[in-house]
Parts: sequence; C-alpha cells; structure tokens
Amino acid sequence: MTASLSLDALYRYPVKGLSPERLESADLQPGAYFPGDRLFAVENGPSGFDPDAPTHQPKIKFLMLMRHEALAQLETRYEAGTGTLTIRQGGAATVRGDLRTPEGRAEIEAFLTAFLPEAMRGPAKVLTAPDGYRFTDSARGFVSLLNLASVAAIEDMTGTAVDPLRFRANLHVSGLAPWAELDLVGRTITTPGGVSLRIHKRTERCAATNVDPVTGQRDLAIPRTLSQHLGHTDCGVYAEVLNGGRLEAGDRLTLD
Repeated sequence: MTASLSLDALYRYPVKGLSPERLESADLQPGAYFPGDRLFAVENGPSGFDPDAPTHQPKIKFLMLMRHEALAQLETRYEAGTGTLTIRQGGAATVRGDLRTPEGRAEIEAFLTAFLPEAMRGPAKVLTAPDGYRFTDSARGFVSLLNLASVAAIEDMTGTAVDPLRFRANLHVSGLAPWAELDLVGRTITTPGGVSLRIHKRTERCAATNVDPVTGQRDLAIPRTLSQHLGHTDCGVYAEVLNGGRLEAGDRLTLD
C-alpha cells in the first residue's frame, strides 16, 4: 500500500527550548540529525553533561518550554557562519553573542539568567553539542514529523485555534487522516530528493505544547485533552534517516 502526502514546512530549533527557524530546504545525511537542529542547550544548573563522552540527557536539566513558558516570548536567530545567536524581545534585538567564544556565551547566559531569575537552579551555561550528538528529546529517531490533520483534530477537541509550532517538529506534513501517523511505525517515507525516512516511534507530548509559541502564555492543556479523547498523549512521530538527500518545502512524499 502506498500513500501520497505533502511536506508543507520545515523547521529547525538551533537552541533547545528557544524559537524555531523556518527553512525552504534541508540536506539530510543517512543516520544523522536534522541539519542545524538542537545544536545548543542552556544548562539550568550543573547537569553532569560531558562533551567528551556525551550521553542522552533528560530535558529537565535544561531551560525548556515545559517549565519555562516565558521563553516563548523570545525570538531567536542563529547564524551558523558567524556562530552568532541573536535574541529579540518585543521586536527589538536585546542581546547577541558568538556561541563559539566564552565571551559570547557569557552574554547569552547573563541575559537568560536575568530573564528567568526565579527559574534558575544554578548558573546558566550554554552547552554546544559535540559531533555526532544533539540535544534532542529522543535518543533515537532524530527527525520529528507532525501531521497537520491531527493538529486540526485537536482544534476540534479544544474549540480553539492551535498553532502547529506548539509541537516543535521538524517537518509539517499533510495528506494523512487525523492520527494516521501513529500507525506508521516501521514504515518508510521517500521524497523526490532521494531522502528515505523510517518511522521509528510515536511522539509522546508533554506540557510544552500547552504554551502558545507567540505569547508565551500557558493557555491550553493539550496532553490532558489528548488523554481524555484518545486515551494517550501521542501526536506526531520520530523518524530515522535511511538515505540522504534534499528536502524542499512543497515536496510530494510517498509512504511505502
């Protein structure tokens, strides 16, 4: 059985917990992470993370929307060529820092500490992912996919508009029935650009989805809503890259 679907949008999240960056295309490599995604995290007090021997860390050790919804009020942009992270608040650039340097990281750390003083359990520290590691929530399945029809179904459940960016996925896809993605584990998506993605597991949603990604207000109870209506809190899936190639917004994808 085959099905056709559309890749509506691509997003990366260079800094865990901070804002998305929309892409028109992305070049994926076999077995690799989504390009430019979760390259950095902000340690909230000592986490024990060792860049020389990195192991997957629970997100509770870092600044994150699940607990620190005010982060959604910040608009961030990372320039890979210069290593510069710019944080804007209320439309104005508030701080810039070169994350390749101790001085640049200190600028970002000082701003976030002042922005979230009551949330800090210890010194803020910008962590850089070493090669072959990223600060993803999932230890496997490094590309996250969101079925936009499932988001529309949540809108019906809640009776209000639901921004897909609440789910912080890399790929937004359409053409599936609501919740059809949950039954795709083990199946493969292929693209015109040669990419092959194997669906690895469902995405269990946490309280980060309760936060409006524009206002930073905790205004919905999405995991609870999912549990009440469906008996679980899953929405979206994780996939692994089997074959590399280019993804482009608007691609027609094939489900095998």
